[in-house]
Amino acid sequence: MRYVRYTYPVARTAYTAGRTVWDGLDHEVNRLFQTVATSLGSNSAFPVDVYNDKENVFVRAELPGVDREALNVEITDDQLTISASRKDPANADSTAESLSRTITVPEPVQGEKVTAVYQDGVLTVTLPKVEAVKPRKVSVTVN
Repeated sequence: MRYVRYTYPVARTAYTAGRTVWDGLDHEVNRLFQTVATSLGSNSAFPVDVYNDKENVFVRAELPGVDREALNVEITDDQLTISASRKDPANADSTAESLSRTITVPEPVQGEKVTAVYQDGVLTVTLPKVEAVKPRKVSVTVN
């Protein structure tokens, strides 16, 4: 094993238009802590997987502890919105927690044929893709 002696960097006082070399680092550290703080403070987001095959786009959302009656799935144009509410079973007096997530669907889908299945805390939404325009043969008649 080889030890390498660490030396502290020399403090630099270079100014560029009123900014120091460390301003960018400060901004990134603040952004990182702000992102972590907002994700810890709010449980309104839930994990979602989006994947597709030749015929369908699938959206899987993990929603443990949510009753089926408290789920709401809506699709408008290319936006799928999943919203739900759940109560804390340990505290019956608490207010319901609202969960909501809007996902942009990557391909055009048939909105009237969308199905959703909720089983064991996992919601699976199946969005059938729009059928491609298929060429068809047109018969020609002679007058």
